[in-house]
Amino acid sequence: MKRLYYAATLYTVLGLLSGLFYRDFTKSHSFTGKTELAITHTHLLSLGTLFFLIVLALDKQFALSAQRIYGWFFWTYNAGVLWSVTCMTLIGIRTVEGQSESEVLAHLSGGGHILLTVGFALFFVCLYRPVTTRQVQQVLV
Repeated sequence: MKRLYYAATLYTVLGLLSGLFYRDFTKSHSFTGKTELAITHTHLLSLGTLFFLIVLALDKQFALSAQRIYGWFFWTYNAGVLWSVTCMTLIGIRTVEGQSESEVLAHLSGGGHILLTVGFALFFVCLYRPVTTRQVQQVLV
């Protein structure tokens, strides 16, 4: 459970720093258009902080971290979030600097989203047995 707390804390710090970076970087370049930088902080705060606080509560209730597949979920999901947000940040920086779109970054970002999707799937696999077993136990009581 400490790992979930630390992950949520890390994503909070990264989310707040990315919001600060967005504001200062666009301001220093007098940029007023649309950029991926505008949504990196919300991605970090929602997919990172909020999600891991929810997982923390579910772990407390269902002992999710005791399952073998939990480690796969945790590291795959984190890799997906960090990979996706890193690509979004690089794309956003290129936009603010007036550079053209990068096909390579777009494909890499897609890879991060695939990892994120696999992480979500593993999370629901992790959650399935404790939730369904608990319902059966409640019905029998």
